[in-house]
Amino acid sequence: MDVTTIARLATVTLTSAAPTFAEVVAVARHGAHVVLSPAALEAMAASRAVIESLAEDTTPHYGVSTGFGALATRFIPVENRLALQCSLIRSHAASSGAEIEREVTRATMLLRLSTLTTGRTGVRPVVAETYAALLNAGVTPVIGEYGSLGCSGDLAPLAHCALATMGEGDVRDATGRMLPAADALAAAGIRPLELREKEGLALINGTDGMLGMLVLAITDLRALVTAADLAAAMSVEGLLGSTAVFAADLQALRPHPGQADSAANIRALLAGSPIVASHQTDECTRVQDAYSLRCAPQVHGAVRDTIAHAATVAGRELASAIDNPVVTLDGRVESNGNFHGAPIGYVLDFLAIAVADLASMSERRTDRFLDQARSGGLNPFLAGDPGVDSGHMIAQYTQAGIVSELKRLAVPASVDSIPTSAMQEDHVSMGWSAARKLRRGVDGLTRVVAIELLTAARGIDMRRMPPAPSTAAVIGRLRESVPGPGPDRYLAPDIQAAVDLVVSGELVAAARGVAPGLV
Repeated sequence: MDVTTIARLATVTLTSAAPTFAEVVAVARHGAHVVLSPAALEAMAASRAVIESLAEDTTPHYGVSTGFGALATRFIPVENRLALQCSLIRSHAASSGAEIEREVTRATMLLRLSTLTTGRTGVRPVVAETYAALLNAGVTPVIGEYGSLGCSGDLAPLAHCALATMGEGDVRDATGRMLPAADALAAAGIRPLELREKEGLALINGTDGMLGMLVLAITDLRALVTAADLAAAMSVEGLLGSTAVFAADLQALRPHPGQADSAANIRALLAGSPIVASHQTDECTRVQDAYSLRCAPQVHGAVRDTIAHAATVAGRELASAIDNPVVTLDGRVESNGNFHGAPIGYVLDFLAIAVADLASMSERRTDRFLDQARSGGLNPFLAGDPGVDSGHMIAQYTQAGIVSELKRLAVPASVDSIPTSAMQEDHVSMGWSAARKLRRGVDGLTRVVAIELLTAARGIDMRRMPPAPSTAAVIGRLRESVPGPGPDRYLAPDIQAAVDLVVSGELVAAARGVAPGLV
């Protein structure tokens, strides 16, 4: 589902089934309204009855009548249990650092709400209704980026969300203004929650933060890899590369699905190119192109397949009911380890590797345009007046700086672990950290691809031959925001304009107007 379609998704109804990627993005990023299905409310009421039946039991039940973590062996008297739940949330709302993005917090809240609606957590329906009310009112808890180790749930981030439902802590309203949660709830007509047995625990034992960031990243990367195919095609065209290597029968000799998709995109984008045709003659002495051109489908395709694997893992997690303890389908209340974030942490790190490599290949293609010895007759650095002008010299420096950082961000977080809670939680996933660095990686990749597109368009313009219909449409859209070749000018706004066009999907949309089959 493309960006425009997701943005038009106005209402998301939560049932006991998994929400889709599009629904998560629609709520998190575009403010879609959340509705709870009657079946979900019934399922929550049924599991709540199980919890309440244990409340008076003299036998300890974890999270209902005991402490938490290393204090799980302590039996809590009935008169102290409501205070226990509130104390849990207040003590765990211990994040620090820069405030995380609104879309991440909203995704985190939505996915915790999704688990509540499975009926496996034992919370009252009013708890879910309060979460939905905050989302629909645009009330967003303020959360610092540090505080989750990705095990026993994204504890601190989720505790801040729960704290807001209690009318405590700081939030931002729909306009972005920061204010006390009590004031925001009052303004929205939302009654603060008074948490009961197990409810505080049920609100923080989830992988929702790291999962939300994974879903957002996959959504962005699906669009970015198509933009990278577009950039590669324009670089092949502008650098007088061969298109023969992208033939379907050659790609079929190595049947990776992502590779086939990227090669098909490049073929479609370069169809009918007079520039390509101009050097497909006996006079052309080039035997093979550099790997950054020739092997684009192989690398871009591997990125596509990595995204597909990550999406499979994310889909399974979206269908999960993560809590500890859980209320089973036959009415048992059982402790478990499903809150461990390893499955998500691994693919977050895998994606960071793919992001770094995709950006690295993009930067290499850009650099070829700027080197007179490798550009096929273009001005050094694509300068209007070489020596007087520097052209895109420093744009490539910007790419190089980003690519270098992306390599550092590709170092996996999930191989790290640090023991907590008096050695009760002696192995953690660091999935939240993996998600935070992937978000930075996706932003960096966007900028690198945008600079390649900007450079390739300039190189094609300097050929003074008509490009393929698809790439001509892309350059035409780019030229509405960025002027063509000429004397040096303030370059940062040109780069930002290209970044904005990549993020909005407008450049790929322009190409699809001519080649509608792009994937």
